[in-house]
Amino acid sequence: MRLLGHRGASASAPENTLAAFEEAVRQRADGIELDVMTCGSGEVVVCHDERLDRLAGLDWEVRWTSWERLRQVDVGTRLGFAPAHVPLLDEVLERVPRGDFLVNVELKCERVEDDGLSLKAAARVLAHGLEGQVVFSSFNPLCLVRLQRAYPALRRGFLVDPDRGLWLQENLWTPLGANAAIHPPASLVTPGRVARWHARGWEVAAWTVDDPEEAAQLRDAGVDSCITNRPGALREALSSR
Repeated sequence: MRLLGHRGASASAPENTLAAFEEAVRQRADGIELDVMTCGSGEVVVCHDERLDRLAGLDWEVRWTSWERLRQVDVGTRLGFAPAHVPLLDEVLERVPRGDFLVNVELKCERVEDDGLSLKAAARVLAHGLEGQVVFSSFNPLCLVRLQRAYPALRRGFLVDPDRGLWLQENLWTPLGANAAIHPPASLVTPGRVARWHARGWEVAAWTVDDPEEAAQLRDAGVDSCITNRPGALREALSSR
């Protein structure tokens, strides 16, 4: 079972920053999960929250904030870490280890129109030659459909929302937008469901798991990837079992 650093090794460094992704590599993660959105000047930036109040104490919305302003914001101190900054997707991709290291790029957009996010993110991945190491995921099936139409060979996984009915997401939204994986919360994973999803040709990436016992159960159920804030600690715990 792969261990992917959730927003990097975000228990040890500020989430979705270069420091967190570098720490995930240091902790021997098999890959990273990160969130992307477009900012006010059109660049693809790595950030989870639409607004910067939690991360920086600023009432700024990322989609309306230029990269020139955004790059100066400290998103580390408020989380209890050293100062850090929101990176461009390009900056992260430049530092990704080549080979088997997996990058899960989550497209963050809850609207019908995504301001070009899906295709821009795909273009950056292709520019870095990392299409073989990247899987795109989203709660928004329209983002995945846009990718399918423009770049059908890119790997796509549908993110399952635990607050919505599983049947519709599994039998309509995932087949519509995904070609490679389904990404359920760990609470929805059972051995029977994993077997069913595998039978449909989907890998299973469960999120977000920091408890070794829960991770061991997911591994036993056949889960392919486990998204965790603590990849190093989880690897050590699983290796001892």
